[in-house]
Amino acid sequence: MTAAARVRANELGITSVGHGAGATLRFLAATVQARNVVEIGTGTGVSGLWLLRGMQPDGILTSIDIEGEHLRLAREAFLEAGVRPNRTRLITGRALDVLPRLADRGYDIVLVDGATDEYSLCLEQSKRLLRRGGVVAFCSALGEDKVADPHQRDQRTIDIRAVVNAVRDDEDLVPVLLPLSGGLLAATLR
Repeated sequence: MTAAARVRANELGITSVGHGAGATLRFLAATVQARNVVEIGTGTGVSGLWLLRGMQPDGILTSIDIEGEHLRLAREAFLEAGVRPNRTRLITGRALDVLPRLADRGYDIVLVDGATDEYSLCLEQSKRLLRRGGVVAFCSALGEDKVADPHQRDQRTIDIRAVVNAVRDDEDLVPVLLPLSGGLLAATLR
């Protein structure tokens, strides 16, 4: 189901979630019986397809991407997979401009797979958006295996390390860091 979307991602140089992370996202969506999910960083629709497969049949995926072409390709992937158009809401824009317009406590999952320099601010917005028991997840949380090495000081690694530490230290969150697809950091909101 995700093969064509994955090929398009590779052609554009977009890193999409691997099968292990995708299956985990599907599992999380099913576990929390997700009806409303926000995805930051649409890519070509690979992670969206995984989430939709785990969501309730009437669930709606809201996906935000700054690139209109990515959203077009994701829409194509969703249609190819037989996803009804009323199950997706695709929004072109910067996540930090769109998220404040979304409803407090109105979402079951927030997946963050956008610009790593916005991860910490996306965490703050996610906590506002999630219902109790909802899940926030961050892709690429191992930062190419640099996050655990304190000698790595490039900005991307510093940004990812900051959100990993913030999630770990937040008393309102129960986290897990899985070594899938470059690291999948997930946490449930107490």
